[in-house]
Amino acid sequence: MPQHQKAELIQGVVYVSSPVRYEDHGNPHFDLITWLGVYRSRTPFVEGADNVTVLLDEINEPQPDALLRLAVERGGRSQVMGGYVEGAPEWVGEIASSSASYDLHDKFDAYLRSGVQEYLVWRVRDRAVDWFVSNADRFVPIAPDADGVLRSRVFPGLWLDAAALIRRDMAGVLQVLQRGLAAAEHADFVRRLTTPE
Repeated sequence: MPQHQKAELIQGVVYVSSPVRYEDHGNPHFDLITWLGVYRSRTPFVEGADNVTVLLDEINEPQPDALLRLAVERGGRSQVMGGYVEGAPEWVGEIASSSASYDLHDKFDAYLRSGVQEYLVWRVRDRAVDWFVSNADRFVPIAPDADGVLRSRVFPGLWLDAAALIRRDMAGVLQVLQRGLAAAEHADFVRRLTTPE
């Protein structure tokens, strides 16, 4: 396989990526990373990455488009070993062209079984964002609040206006995120993370 070819092991099957298109993946990926990067910049002990290999188990080594994880010293369940993430990060995000993508099928099952707590899939062509939270043995959709905002259960203050993201209104996306970062729940989370045990 060429050195710069992206491949993932999902449920024991190797998936080799097609060339990445600007409209369907590259530009949406940039927007997703921007949103997550702003959150990370204001939340100590939260780490993020894009396209890094995650060693979940013997048959699953995905390269998620984006992930957030808690530092191990603050209760995170994954760690960085040999340059790779070992174990399930708390939050994973993927850019998918449509609902036919394996992101909503094989990867969905692998992330759930491995202990990912939240999973977001932005289906670009379908103009939809699906955000799931782990509930016992299944992922359940996170419902938007009365204002249409999706709120993370794992990372307090990580708020998303999915409609703004879909229409590529990053000013609107970041405005809602700033509200989340100014909320009491985020302040409490930061306090818990920064208080010595």
